[in-house]
Amino acid sequence: MKKRSLFIIIAGILGFIFLYAPIVSLVIFSFNESKLVTVWGGFSTKWYGELLQDPQILGAAWISLKIAFVSATLAIVIGTIAAFVLVRFKRFRTRTLLSGMITAPLVMPEVITGLSLLLLFVAMQGLIGWPAGRGMTTIIISHATFGAAYAAVVIQSRLVDMDLSIEESAADLGAKPVRVFFDITLPVIAPALVSGWLLAFTLSLDDLVIASFVSGPGSSTLPMVIFSKVRLGVTPEINALATIIILIVSVGVIAAALSMQKGKNNNVS
Repeated sequence: MKKRSLFIIIAGILGFIFLYAPIVSLVIFSFNESKLVTVWGGFSTKWYGELLQDPQILGAAWISLKIAFVSATLAIVIGTIAAFVLVRFKRFRTRTLLSGMITAPLVMPEVITGLSLLLLFVAMQGLIGWPAGRGMTTIIISHATFGAAYAAVVIQSRLVDMDLSIEESAADLGAKPVRVFFDITLPVIAPALVSGWLLAFTLSLDDLVIASFVSGPGSSTLPMVIFSKVRLGVTPEINALATIIILIVSVGVIAAALSMQKGKNNNVS
């Protein structure tokens, strides 16, 4: 048992080193004085200042945030409707088709998704004249499409476990279906809605392949700008940008963990 425990500890340590050593190295070299990212030239924060003065990166970050916010919101609306149909309406003719359409974006390669969406937008422009070219609108539609699939899965799992007797009691007391939804159902599935929105928001911020297919001039997202810069070599500004993103994500994870722990303590007390 001791040998087995020692093996598990060593394997765990090596696993954490494999996962986090590159991230730690990136953070350290973001404070490098030298422009060469592999040669340490002393401690400096000048690359953070240059990053905040780079209009291309700042503009791309703002575009990515706007696209992620709108597409995640649309994904939640579409995903909620789809989840309700699949859970509450047990039998209808196109149930299998709808379930397959929701599952397809989860397993479809991003290259195929991006190419199919591009062909769709080109055909729509030729038929009805909309969307006129590629830009933020087409990226939002594309991100909302695959984001809705993830949101639907998250919300569907919460609806399956929901106690329907609460809704039935509210209906017996005279509450209209709309009132039941907003007063009973919505608060119960609110954690799933938040989780689905955050997941769709993160996927939108992280997407590169699909956005590359459906974007146009003046609508380059942050991953696209980073990829174009990295192709010419990693620069200290990219290390600084990655460090800021890591810091924001870490703060969010810690805040979520503390919130969950506080909720558990309140339930225990």
